[in-house]
Amino acid sequence: MENKTLEPLADSDSAELAEKIKRWEENGSKLFWGHLGLRMEEWSDRGVTISVDIRPELLNLGGLLHGGVHASLIDTAIGMLIMIVRGEEDIVTTNLNMHYLASRSEGRVFAAAEIVHQSRKSITAQGFVRSEDGERLAFGTATFRIVGPRPQA
Repeated sequence: MENKTLEPLADSDSAELAEKIKRWEENGSKLFWGHLGLRMEEWSDRGVTISVDIRPELLNLGGLLHGGVHASLIDTAIGMLIMIVRGEEDIVTTNLNMHYLASRSEGRVFAAAEIVHQSRKSITAQGFVRSEDGERLAFGTATFRIVGPRPQA
């Protein structure tokens, strides 16, 4: 899958966001993000794409990428997008609805997310998991609740 640039932010916002993304990836390396081996591929305030290399420990007993990895990719991509859009607010997933279409046992998969609707206290978004050759493997929708301002450390 080629790495396309999403709709860019203003230059000053873009540099600031790139710095935030770098911090999030560094902090996430010790968390679930790092455990899965996720990578941020592209980002803007319009969409996010993340990826993961398929490894043996991410497979189910049938030898295919586990459905939980698909769900985690979509949930994480949407969560990252909302963190970009809503800035310093804490968010939690309240609903995740998945549809599985196909799977892979090797290579790399990509999850892309975009916002469908947002209000003051909730955001609904959709995500798609695709293989390297562009085949759609899964899609889902998620609703996130805006909990409130993130406590300052």
